Amino acid sequence: MDKVINCFSKRPDAVARLICFPWAGGGSIHYARWGKILTSIEVFAVKLPGREARAKEPFFQSMEQIVDEVINVLLPVLKEKPFAFFGHSFGAMTSFAVADTLKRVHKLEPIHIFLSGASAPYSEMRIQAPKRSDLSDEEFLQWMTRIGGTPPELLANPEVVKLFLPALKADLHVVENYRCDRPESPLLSCPVTCFDGKQDMPHDLQAWKDISSGDFTVQMLPGAHFYLKDAANETVILDYITKYLEMAEMDYL
Repeated sequence: MDKVINCFSKRPDAVARLICFPWAGGGSIHYARWGKILTSIEVFAVKLPGREARAKEPFFQSMEQIVDEVINVLLPVLKEKPFAFFGHSFGAMTSFAVADTLKRVHKLEPIHIFLSGASAPYSEMRIQAPKRSDLSDEEFLQWMTRIGGTPPELLANPEVVKLFLPALKADLHVVENYRCDRPESPLLSCPVTCFDGKQDMPHDLQAWKDISSGDFTVQMLPGAHFYLKDAANETVILDYITKYLEMAEMDYL
């Protein structure tokens, strides 16, 4: 468990668990820190190979590898209490892929799924998007500069770039080769909330409505792709998550 999940604050009496999936190239620290803020919720932040304490492990090559590892580790504890998923960008895709397999294979589903900064995997907007993992390092860094979220001084440091670029490209390779058909009927029954930055490039958020028969909500916040790193936006997101998970826990009982 500790190899794959980062949990800063163990909360055995938490009303629910929030399982967070990193963005492309990202680690677990940003989300694990939420565990110190959310006093009624226990936060599990997923750690993928090739970064942090798993830096010496080879990157995953497919979405199936991510799904298999996460489910193998989490399955024994998912029945303990209600759980929800949060994922940003690449993390939105991985959280959906895990939720899909959990429901189809194990008849388990989250009480809420929070998706951020990404089109649904089967939407035309996503399918037609240019592949970034094939770009040269120079083109890739130019693209990263445009989307923001990474301090310019880090992008200008060759040693730092050498550290994070392989993980980022590996994750983009996974998500760009992930294929999923539009569901003919809803896979889930839980509520779905989509967050996005108002200044980010457009995403087909409405297409996510097809994954669940539950309530569907879109929340637009100021900022570009990494809008969620802004302190004010983070407060809005965490207040929203807390409210909905505490209400869902009452329904669960």
